[in-house]
Amino acid sequence: MPTINQLVRKGRINILAKKKAPALESCPQKRGVCTRVYTTTPKKPNS
Repeated sequence: MPTINQLVRKGRINILAKKKAPALESCPQKRGVCTRVYTTTPKKPNS
C-alpha cells in the first residue's frame, strides 16, 4: 500500500485494454463477425 506522498509523486498508471483486432485499427470497416457458417444443400431440379 503506497503512502500519500508516493501517490502524489508517481501516481497510479491504469492498465490499457488490449485491442481485439490491432491490424484493423486504421480501417475498422473491414472488420466483420460471422454469425453462422453453414453449407446449403442443392435444390432438387438440377440433380
